[in-house]
Amino acid sequence: MSNFQKFSVTVLIGIIALITEFGFNQPRMAFLLIALAGGVMTISMFIGMVRTLRSGKYGVDLLAITAIIATLLVGEYWASLVVLIMLTGGDSLEDYASRSASRELRSLLENAPETAHRIKNDQLEDLNVDEIEVGDLLLIKPGEVVPIDGTIVKGSTFVDESSLTGESQPIEKKTSDSLMSGTIVKDMALQMKVTKKADDSQYQTLVKLVKESEQKPAHFVRLADRYAVPFTIVAYLIGGVAWAVSQDPVRFAEVLVVASPCPLILAAPVALVAGMSRSSRNGIVVKTGTTIEKLAKAKTIAFDKTGTLTKGRLAVDEIKFVDDRFTAGELLKLIASAEQESTHILARSLVEEAKQRKLKLSSVSNLKEFTGQGIEAIVDNKTLRIGNAPFVGANSTDLAQGTAVYFAMEGKYLGRITFKDILRQEAKATVDQLHQLGIANTVMLTGDHANVANQIAEKTNITKSYAECLPEDKIQVLEKLEEKQRPVIMVGDGVNDAPALAVADIGIAMGAHGATAASESADAVILKDDLSRVSEAVRLSKDTMKIAQQSVLIGIFICVGLMLIAATGVIPALIGAALQEVVDTVSILSALRARR
Repeated sequence: MSNFQKFSVTVLIGIIALITEFGFNQPRMAFLLIALAGGVMTISMFIGMVRTLRSGKYGVDLLAITAIIATLLVGEYWASLVVLIMLTGGDSLEDYASRSASRELRSLLENAPETAHRIKNDQLEDLNVDEIEVGDLLLIKPGEVVPIDGTIVKGSTFVDESSLTGESQPIEKKTSDSLMSGTIVKDMALQMKVTKKADDSQYQTLVKLVKESEQKPAHFVRLADRYAVPFTIVAYLIGGVAWAVSQDPVRFAEVLVVASPCPLILAAPVALVAGMSRSSRNGIVVKTGTTIEKLAKAKTIAFDKTGTLTKGRLAVDEIKFVDDRFTAGELLKLIASAEQESTHILARSLVEEAKQRKLKLSSVSNLKEFTGQGIEAIVDNKTLRIGNAPFVGANSTDLAQGTAVYFAMEGKYLGRITFKDILRQEAKATVDQLHQLGIANTVMLTGDHANVANQIAEKTNITKSYAECLPEDKIQVLEKLEEKQRPVIMVGDGVNDAPALAVADIGIAMGAHGATAASESADAVILKDDLSRVSEAVRLSKDTMKIAQQSVLIGIFICVGLMLIAATGVIPALIGAALQEVVDTVSILSALRARR
């Protein structure tokens, strides 16, 4: 039976009891009806309390059970009925609050694409998403949700990625651009080639994270439950003293009636679910309430460099040449022209740099690729060689420290082009914000050279960097952190970061571009390509935990105040039972502040 059904049955019994006593003048029968309902509810609560204790938590139902029994024993059976209605109503209100707080999370599940239009032999057929294979050609109509990850092969349009990234501004997509499942095609139909199976696609990965976040209980609920022990002792102590002083057992019942345990039961989980919902609206999927608690208490944060602190895209840094017959622009034009048909990451960077300089590329002929060495091609009637130092005959004294390509013309070595990873614009501000939020120990873990790592660390105000790290080295650094430096956050984006994300107390994956392995190993996933969401996740977590603790304590203080007043006999048991729901409502409304 659901909580709402229990509430409905309790209210129905209350109505029948009212008619029985005041309509047919049968108070004894009304008492028996309420006692029967109270007995059933008490047994149900007692079984639940035993299960709670067995799971290692402290039960708070003992107060409610005692209040029901005490009011029945002293003849205040109408107060007992109100307590029953308040308890079942409180449980129903908890269910409603949780559903309200997690609406944004559940909408992801409701909008999950289920079918796709496959083009095969010039015919269109509708299939279940799970039947689609990598390499299939799909048609996406205007207004439809992209069902699976792929690459556009025909058409261009604007797409809405807000369900994944939180970014409301439509994004323009054209041929060769990638499409993430879960995005909505706005105005024109597209044809796309599938690059991932449904289970590995971005949206399905996100759905998995949401399901995990709903299924895993929050650790802070246990912490809040521990208030139950001193709270129960205080309630019995106040009630016992009131009984002893007044010599009236009714006074004991009146105290327990207002000793509502609902702030302990409701406030913390409602606040945490609300905080998770708020995070999702900001492009951050948090898997569990435990993650929110740890983020709020974090003392250390470790960053991967490439793709996390930097954009993971190499840009031209310096063009160095030994022949004064050419300018840097002329050489870049020749080299980019030769590389324009290559898919190598450095080739793409060279072509991009030429486009930014508005250089018109020439046609290329006789292109030859030498695996692991470079290319040879004819551009503007000049034979070029571009690749590693030995391939072009570079001088041993002219070798670069970092990433570089070397070039020669007509068999003569001309120079080199060095590259640098582009630092994210928001990187320094993010690290500074984390320092302000109390995370003083910031670390960078990278496989890059020490000189590059030190430069990035200096530019971003990171306190310590570890260079030339393999995945196992990153794990060792995290494991060697002292207890006073924990909890530790690890932020990464690639497959090589997955082990470190799993080992850290909190793993945060930069998952905007579908880093599946990293996302599955992480406790939270940043859906937008924006590093500042990391500091925002910490800030939201601190805010959520503050509200959760405030809500628990507000409810407890109100209850203690009401108990002290009830101990004087000013509050009748029936009124006290009604006031209990006021306490519940205040606690829940306070906890729901975490949504905003």
